[in-house]
Amino acid sequence: MPTPLVERRSIDVVPDAERHGTAFSQFTLWLGANLQITAVVTGALAVVFGVGAFWSVIALLVGNVLGGAVMALHSAQGPRLGLPQMISSRAQFGVRGAIVPLLLVIVMYVGFFASGSVLAGQAVGELTHLGDTTGIVLFALITAVAAAVGYRLIHTLGRIAGVICALAFVYLGIRLLDRADLATLLHDRSFDFPLFLLAVSLSASWQLAFGPYVADYSRYLPRTTSARATFSWTLAGSVLGSQWSMTFGALAAAAAGDAFVGHEVSYVVGLGGGAAVITSLLYFVIALGKLTINVLNTYGGFMSMVTSVSGFRGNAALSPRARTAYIAGIMVAGTAVALLGKDSFLSSFKDFLLFLLTFFTPWSAINLVDYYAIARERYDIPALSDPHGRYGAWRWKALTAYALGVLAQLPFLATTFYTGPLVAPLGGADISWLIGLAAPAALYWALARRDTHHVPDRMILTSADPAPGRL
Repeated sequence: MPTPLVERRSIDVVPDAERHGTAFSQFTLWLGANLQITAVVTGALAVVFGVGAFWSVIALLVGNVLGGAVMALHSAQGPRLGLPQMISSRAQFGVRGAIVPLLLVIVMYVGFFASGSVLAGQAVGELTHLGDTTGIVLFALITAVAAAVGYRLIHTLGRIAGVICALAFVYLGIRLLDRADLATLLHDRSFDFPLFLLAVSLSASWQLAFGPYVADYSRYLPRTTSARATFSWTLAGSVLGSQWSMTFGALAAAAAGDAFVGHEVSYVVGLGGGAAVITSLLYFVIALGKLTINVLNTYGGFMSMVTSVSGFRGNAALSPRARTAYIAGIMVAGTAVALLGKDSFLSSFKDFLLFLLTFFTPWSAINLVDYYAIARERYDIPALSDPHGRYGAWRWKALTAYALGVLAQLPFLATTFYTGPLVAPLGGADISWLIGLAAPAALYWALARRDTHHVPDRMILTSADPAPGRL
């Protein structure tokens, strides 16, 4: 039976009869989602904050691979569980306790929606000759409509954006190297370890921030889909797309200097050569790339808000009117932040990226340790909606590990508004995200590995079938 274009499901489990697609769909989606202007800006930030182009490219690759591996492990959960990513957090944090990381995830989505709207709004404003403010509003409305249609349109956008944006980036790369000599850009090989770690952190945070919603876009895959294939295609698409964009950004920043900072969209479009048709096409490409990722942010924010509310109200099904209201809320909040912060985007975005790591790496570590090492993919799906069931309302071991994981990072955190006491002894290096992965993972393993009464013997898919064999 064909799947309807407008999605009907929200946080409820996807039945096997509605599953479709192949693991390769994760490659096309994440390639398209990462070939876009905000990833370009993220790569440029490494150079802007003092890393030479040569070491920027290497550091960004290290961060993309490390962070991408973590996010791809989350993606592999989608076909197995058939659930949005943050619902599975209830197995670790409790049906209501999961709201603690969820609230921070929602803030993340609003922030990414806003930052994406600032850059896309510039493109839409130029394309329509209506200015940045109107461009931001128009872009937000289009994003909300696409998110309301849902899963199938999101994957279609990813495929289209992947092809169109890849062609555009090939063209822009050629134009950039016509203006600047590659050997000259990469000539500076001076190495500064703290700055190198900063660049690693920028790209790692980019990848890790996908973790709370990456399984949302693999959950419709057939349950028999190989976890290794889902992991590999997700990793390949996300790392290739982001590294391509970030490398371009780093080289552009090294070549242009102050001409790039604060004028990212106009500089990229200016590489096209000035012909009206090329200029319009490049503005369209920028808007299309941002549309793809901002739809993911809106859809993920919608899922997280529904998950938060349903933990207390108990319902998983959602009416079309309620779906529209949730998505509109994300759109309004994100647009407001975009309009308020559009004049100080670059510096604010760097701190936003690094600060996100403080709250999402502990969640990611706990979720992955529980899924792969403690529960070993054996979850009671119906109990994830019952605060009086197997997982309870609040699971204090996970919440304790999460809180301590956040606190453990603070001495190592370096932002403009807070710098921890151990940053200076490390030469200014920010290693908070490494602590945020290792400390809560080890602590949760120590607290929960012997407490397995909540782990079923087999995956439980429905309340009517409490103990099916493992698939």
